[in-house]
Amino acid sequence: INILGEFNLSGEFWLVKPLLDRLGIRVRACIPGDARYRDIASAHRARAAMIVCSTALISLARKMEERWDIPFFEGSFYGISDTSQALRNLVRLLVRKGADPEILERTETLIAQQEAIAWKKLESYRQRLQGKRVLLNTGGVKSWSVVRALMEIGIEIVGTSVKKSTVQDKERIKQVLKHDKHMFEYMAARELYAMLSEHRADIMLSGGRTQFIALKAKTPWLDINQERQHPYAGYAGMVELVRQIDLAIHNPVWSQVRQPAPWDCQPDLKDELPCTKKESGHLFDEFAGATAHEFSEC
Repeated sequence: INILGEFNLSGEFWLVKPLLDRLGIRVRACIPGDARYRDIASAHRARAAMIVCSTALISLARKMEERWDIPFFEGSFYGISDTSQALRNLVRLLVRKGADPEILERTETLIAQQEAIAWKKLESYRQRLQGKRVLLNTGGVKSWSVVRALMEIGIEIVGTSVKKSTVQDKERIKQVLKHDKHMFEYMAARELYAMLSEHRADIMLSGGRTQFIALKAKTPWLDINQERQHPYAGYAGMVELVRQIDLAIHNPVWSQVRQPAPWDCQPDLKDELPCTKKESGHLFDEFAGATAHEFSEC
């Protein structure tokens, strides 16, 4: 098979490949993640293909289907149900291209085993994260795949960016959320800050460019874009994603930074400050008027 639009961020495809190996499915080419010249040169010999990020390589998949009759589908390895469905779709295409139908039964056995393991690990997080609100400020395939993954454990989605998302991506979001009122094309930094500072979300998942908006609003933030340090694909990746969200939300630092400063809750402390604004201004003038020679011993 070919995996198109998979970038192997943080090595997350390495969490999925062992599942394919157990089913006897060989990855002919993973483009562009981990792709070598030999892999790309022989990609036309694959029997099926999966599109992970349709925005990137959907045209390539269509051309390969037209020229070499390689059927493809769009799927995701984010979340338990989507990972299971991706495996099912892959083996169905392979059976359609002549593979032994026995692989269908082996796939269901593998899915049952992996889902049981994942849900057992996630059970301890379900109660802690039930009803928590997430703002997803990303785009592309993650705008719908991560939404579905988070909703599986009871997390509420208060907004998801559809920037760089295709029409098909937006339709999937509507199917998952049952409406489109939580979809936004673009949110200005001021609006984003207002939403977070008013505590309309318990955590924001986004890229590094907007992390400081969340931190300024004293709101937990988790990197889910290209710069992230943890893999979130597959069954094990879903467990890791939930674990990182739990660590971010329940980090004790947030309860500390949200407390008012001592001088805000105790006005009398202002009278105990060592100098007034007038005195501090006088000291600054003296410092500014000092010559470099006076600081030569420092």
